[in-house]
Amino acid sequence: MVKAHSLLYAIYICLIVSIICGALLFFSNLYNQLNLYYNLQEELYLNNQSIINLALGDKEKPQDSIQDEESGIIGSYKTKKYGLLNLLLVKSETNKDTVQSAHFTGLYTKDKTALFLTNFSKSLTYTGIVKLIGDNQLPSTYIETAYINNRPNQIIVEGKKTVSENQLPEINPDFKKIFNGIQAEKTNLSEIDKPKDSLFYNSFFNTTKEVYLNSIVSNVIFKGNFILRSKDSLHIKKNTVLEDVILIAQKITFESGFKGTVQAFASDGITLEDNVTLNYPSVVCVNNESENNSKIEIKKGCKITGAIVLFGNKNEMIDKNSIEIDTDGLLFSDIYCTGKLFLKSKVYGSVYTNRLFYKTESATYDNTISDIEINAKKRPNYFIAVPIFDSKNASHGIIKKVL
Repeated sequence: MVKAHSLLYAIYICLIVSIICGALLFFSNLYNQLNLYYNLQEELYLNNQSIINLALGDKEKPQDSIQDEESGIIGSYKTKKYGLLNLLLVKSETNKDTVQSAHFTGLYTKDKTALFLTNFSKSLTYTGIVKLIGDNQLPSTYIETAYINNRPNQIIVEGKKTVSENQLPEINPDFKKIFNGIQAEKTNLSEIDKPKDSLFYNSFFNTTKEVYLNSIVSNVIFKGNFILRSKDSLHIKKNTVLEDVILIAQKITFESGFKGTVQAFASDGITLEDNVTLNYPSVVCVNNESENNSKIEIKKGCKITGAIVLFGNKNEMIDKNSIEIDTDGLLFSDIYCTGKLFLKSKVYGSVYTNRLFYKTESATYDNTISDIEINAKKRPNYFIAVPIFDSKNASHGIIKKVL
């Protein structure tokens, strides 16, 4: 005879076993679902990377969507201009999920030029310790010594030395197009979504948003697909965060200590105060076609990776347009200047200018350089430069992933 409480225990045990079995079945099903999800994600990411490689191999020429018959994944890409950079937008999708990515792309540089100084002025002279590593095109292959400072003079030149032409190589037409206008959706700051307080974000898969700002930009974060514009000037405070945005104004100033990634375009001038850092790929560009003065002023301790460009002036206006770069900086950049250039920081890249000058407290010397290093060989082979010149035959590569 079975006692009642024994039967009750048996029911409890059966209930517990059924719960455990149900839980095991649930977790087994959940594991299978997660496994399928992660496998699909992996296939989507692999497909996305394959489409990127295909786009770069085809030099980003547009083509139809590509379907993987085995996995059913449809891959596609499109390209568009974003300032001076090419933007590659890649999408891999199924009926269940989508993976997309955005990348800045460019051309691998083959330029081994250290210094190009046009040949319509006096020959190059130097004082102090000077290094020119790379090919040099100068008004004369002989570089004279200028006895300005009371210290030893030494020059190290590695690479070809040839006589230069009387004009600079033609700049990429895309530079002028920027100043003629960029296609964008004009919007008010209040209409932009903010994922977090003080953070404004716009995906590169969206339309570029153009926002007019007051002169002083402070304590705010802009990331992504923005053009920040002012009718007169922009003063960027160091507590501002700018990542991959475009700035357009008559004059732009970056406060001492600012760090960010920008393409900055101005007509009158751009000033970088002490210890400003502009990360790769950044552009500092002034286009002045008027008879007014214009200047790019880069003060002590600045670091720029990208390009520094001043253009637009006629040859008779060279003295009114200048780039002045102070000491203790590092420019992992190419420099292009149709005016005159005062250079006191290291350049790991190429320098193209109509005229150089060196100044002391008492005098100014034309086509003179002092205590600098211009080294094109310290720019590695995998470096993708901002396209100062229109190089269509070079290989394409990824500069930076932005989504």
